[in-house]
Amino acid sequence: MTPVETLRGQSVALFGLGGSGLSTARALVAGGAEVAAWDDSATARERAAAAGIALVDLTDADWRGFRVFVLAPGVPLTHPKPHWTVNLADEAGVPIIGDIELFVRERGVRAPDAPFVAITGTNGKSTTTTLIAHVLKEAGREVAMGGNIGVPVLDLPPPAAGRTHVVECSSYQIDLAPSLSPSVGLLINITPDHLDRHGDLGRYAAIKERLVAQAEIALVGVDDEPCRAIYARLKARASAPRLIAVSGAESPLADVWISEHRVMARGEAAPAADLAGARALRGAHNGQNAAFAYAAARALGVERDRIALAFETFPGLAHRMEEVGRLGRVLFINDSKATNADAAEKALLSFHDIHWILGGRPKAGGVEPLRSLFPRVAKAYLIGEASDEFARTLTGAVPFERYGTLSAAIEAAAEDAARSPAREPAVLLSPACASFDQFTNFEARGDAFRSHVAKWLAERATGGARVQTGR
Repeated sequence: MTPVETLRGQSVALFGLGGSGLSTARALVAGGAEVAAWDDSATARERAAAAGIALVDLTDADWRGFRVFVLAPGVPLTHPKPHWTVNLADEAGVPIIGDIELFVRERGVRAPDAPFVAITGTNGKSTTTTLIAHVLKEAGREVAMGGNIGVPVLDLPPPAAGRTHVVECSSYQIDLAPSLSPSVGLLINITPDHLDRHGDLGRYAAIKERLVAQAEIALVGVDDEPCRAIYARLKARASAPRLIAVSGAESPLADVWISEHRVMARGEAAPAADLAGARALRGAHNGQNAAFAYAAARALGVERDRIALAFETFPGLAHRMEEVGRLGRVLFINDSKATNADAAEKALLSFHDIHWILGGRPKAGGVEPLRSLFPRVAKAYLIGEASDEFARTLTGAVPFERYGTLSAAIEAAAEDAARSPAREPAVLLSPACASFDQFTNFEARGDAFRSHVAKWLAERATGGARVQTGR
C-alpha cells in the first residue's frame, strides 16, 4: 500500500467504494486523513464499514470543510451529466481528484525521481503495460504494476528510488489527475470510445493527451489522426518533452516501428527485436504494443538484447489471445476478452484455419463487420443468446453449428481441428459478445475455456501426442 500522507490531518470527501475507491479510502486512512466516504450502493457501504472506513452521507455534509473530493473513476465527472456529488463539490469550490492524482502527489514528496511509466490508449494498453513490466523484471528491475489493470495504484508499494511503477491509466483516471507527469508517458492510439462519458472524440482525445503532455519522455503513436495531431502539437511546443514517435507499421514519422514483424529503431542498423519467436505477440496490433514496450524500456536504459529475450518469454495477457494449450499442431487460444467485433478482429487476423467459438449476449452490429475475415475460418461453433443472429450472418459464408454450452463447443472444435491438414489449426474462443448470458464476466468465461481445454487435452494425451498447456 501507498499511504496518502500528503493529506494527513485533512478532511477528505470520497465517493465510490468499489475496488479502486475502497483501496483509495484505505490509503487515505493509513496516511492520517479524515475520510468521509459514501456510495449510492448499500452493499458497497457495508463493505467499506466492515473495512473500518467512516461513512458520511455526503448529501448532508458541510462541503466547505473538505480539503479535496476524491471521486472513483467509474463515477461520471462531466457526461452524460455530472454525478450529484460533483455538483456539490463544484458549488463549494472543492477540488475533484482521483487515485492516480493522489499517487502522483505522493511520488512528488517521497521520491520525485523514482521511475514512473504511465500508459494509455484506446486499445492495447493492458498488453503494453504488462509487457513493459515483464521486460523490466527480466532486466532485473524492481517493478510495481497496476492502476487500471489488476492492482489499484494505491495498493502498490510506495514510490522509492530503484522501484519502477508501471501504471495503466484509463481516460477516467487521467481526467481526475491534473498533476500527472510520468517519467515516461505512452499514448498508444485513439479511436472513438467512452464518448458517453466524455461528450465527443475531441474531448476524449484532449484527456488522453494530458498523460504525455507533462511527461519527461513522451511516446506517441502516429498510426491514427488524433494521435498524429497530438504529436504535432507537442513537437511545436517550446517546452516539449523528449518525443518518440511509435508506429505499428513502417512510417516516415516513426522513431520506432514494425517492419515484417521486427522492431526497428531509427539510428540502429539491425532490427532491434525479431518477434517471430514471441508467441504471445502475434498479430499487427501486438507489433504496435511491442514497439511501444521496446521504446519505453530503452528510454529507461534497458539493453537491446535483454528486451528481445524478454519478448520471447512474455506469457501474454490472460484472456487476450492467450495460448492455453497445444496438442500436436493444434493451438488452443483463449480470447475471451474480445467482447465485440472490433476486439475479435485482432484474433481473426492473427491465425489461419480457425475453429471459431463465438457467441454470448450480442452487441450492436454483431459480427457483420468481420465478414472480410470469414475466409480464415474453417468452421464456427455458436453458443449463447447470439446463436440465431450469428447464424444468419454466417449462412453461406462459413460452415457452422450451434452448441448449448461452451464445453460442447470446445470438444467439437478440438476434434475438427485435430483432423485439419493445416500446419497450425487454432481452436479460438473469441466470442465477439458479452458473457452475461452464461458467465458472470469475461474472466469466468476464459477460465472455463482454459479448464475445459485442459480436461480435453488430458483425456487425449495418449499415443505419443505432445501436449502443452499454457499458464
